[in-house]
Amino acid sequence: MVQDYINDLRFKDLKPLKEKVWLASPTMHGKELEFMTEAYKTNWMTTLGENIDCIEKLASSFMGVKHAVALTCGTAAIHLAVKLAAERLYNASTGISTPNGLGTGGALFGKRVFCSDLTFDATVNPVVYEGGEPVFIDSEYDTWNMDPEALEKAFRLYPDVKLVILVHLYGIAAKIDEIREICKKNDAILIEDAAESLGTLYKGQQTGSFGDYGIISFNGNKIITGSSGGMLLVDDEYSANKARKWSTQSREPAPWYQHEELGYNYRVSNVVAGVVRGQWEFMGEHIERKTEIYQRYKKGLSDLPVCVNPEGEGISNHWLSCLLIHKEAMCETERSDCSATYITSSGKSCPTEILEALEAFHIEGRPIWKPMHLQNIYRNHGFVTAKGGKRQKGNEANVGADIFARGLCLPSDVKMTGAEQDFVIEIIRRCFA
Repeated sequence: MVQDYINDLRFKDLKPLKEKVWLASPTMHGKELEFMTEAYKTNWMTTLGENIDCIEKLASSFMGVKHAVALTCGTAAIHLAVKLAAERLYNASTGISTPNGLGTGGALFGKRVFCSDLTFDATVNPVVYEGGEPVFIDSEYDTWNMDPEALEKAFRLYPDVKLVILVHLYGIAAKIDEIREICKKNDAILIEDAAESLGTLYKGQQTGSFGDYGIISFNGNKIITGSSGGMLLVDDEYSANKARKWSTQSREPAPWYQHEELGYNYRVSNVVAGVVRGQWEFMGEHIERKTEIYQRYKKGLSDLPVCVNPEGEGISNHWLSCLLIHKEAMCETERSDCSATYITSSGKSCPTEILEALEAFHIEGRPIWKPMHLQNIYRNHGFVTAKGGKRQKGNEANVGADIFARGLCLPSDVKMTGAEQDFVIEIIRRCFA
């Protein structure tokens, strides 16, 4: 039964907002429409055009890489990065003649890949598209990202693995130097998923530019958006050209439709690219506003038994501000696969209570990503913590599960006013009353 927060005495004198406060909605500035209209007027409404060329140049220059390939989404970019890595590592087939017969198997058929555990499944699914088996690496508390110590242990448990997919969660830079060194020592390729961390710096360098392949996203809730869209970032021309070919159905340079490799409809539209082009110059403004929101939460919640997500060693874009409730301040709660229950307790709360209370007052929040090793689809896959390869029952050796149990994402919309954010903070405070 859902709590009646409107009539709860803890929330008396509070009224639901007339306009909804969103978690992270697109923020448009007007220039986007100019470039979209230009595509319309010149009839460049397909997967070719000036907007695409422009955002590829903008991205490669900004990210400090030699090539950027504009694609339909970040997931498409991860998929092509996975295929490029498989070709490089295993000389895997990129056509339809695969190890297990016609049209089945995939470029990673029978191969394991180390993946960040605490993330959205779009990071992991492309491994399975190509017949690979994800093995999940636990997080650490300093950044909430892949734990280098757990990665070290994973290589000892699975010495045959040669591919690692790392995520920079919620805009926080992972411990890249340590992870890159571990990959180098084990002759492993690194794919860097910076979908959430565009604009985040680590030692003065953009996240997404450290790996052998990098990924950024222009999804509707990201730092800048195209409504959709993403980029594959590479330094070698061969990979860039191969990705462009694969992303346009692998057409050969022939006067007819000639195909010798499996292809995909992954190239971005010139119209979507126009939105990204119009957004690009406002990236710094968006990050500045996100940082203000993060600092306001940090100060406004400082006397509660909670903390905000860490900033790590880098300079975060603060894409989403998150909250982690102290263990001793968690009320009794139980979660099933698709629902949660809790018992209201004085001075204590839980993510479900806070999210329900926010929703009652017309405010959007979100749970922390549920770790991949807890998802039904991946429950039988390998999972490695800093204490080894066994699935621990307690959260003390399972950092991602602990963060999921005690954490939530707070509204971090660029357009949210100070008064609206103060209202969010007040609701959270009353949950602990």
